[in-house]
Amino acid sequence: MKKLLLALSTLALAAMAPGPDEIMEDPALEQRAMALYDQLRCVVCQSQSIGSSDAPLAVDMRSVVRERLLAGSSDGEVLGYMQERYGDYVLMRPPLQANTLLLWGMPLIFVLAGGLLAFRYIRSQAVEDETLSDADLKKAEALMKEEGLE
Repeated sequence: MKKLLLALSTLALAAMAPGPDEIMEDPALEQRAMALYDQLRCVVCQSQSIGSSDAPLAVDMRSVVRERLLAGSSDGEVLGYMQERYGDYVLMRPPLQANTLLLWGMPLIFVLAGGLLAFRYIRSQAVEDETLSDADLKKAEALMKEEGLE
């Protein structure tokens, strides 16, 4: 059973490895390409970078990145080209702009809203515990009279 699992995991790793046509001859360019792959989102898979996606469009996007690097483009120019072509969504870290302000602010809004709800809940529990109803006050007065504490 262990041998079967080992064989299957080896096949899975081989399937994820880039093909020979996807590896650049220059190691420095290959390293830059790999770094850019992690910064670009696959527009088909949506939650994966183009470096980890097997979608045909991701393969095409990796090809474009390689072509642009071979043409002498800087990393910023490659990212700018892809952003122009596919929109801000293609960037794994979208820029802070007026149209993405809500996207960047949502975590803070959720934390503040959760804190406010927790504060109000704790405060309401404390207020409930401190206030006695008229019936409770009458019972307490009756008990104090019975014990002679009043």
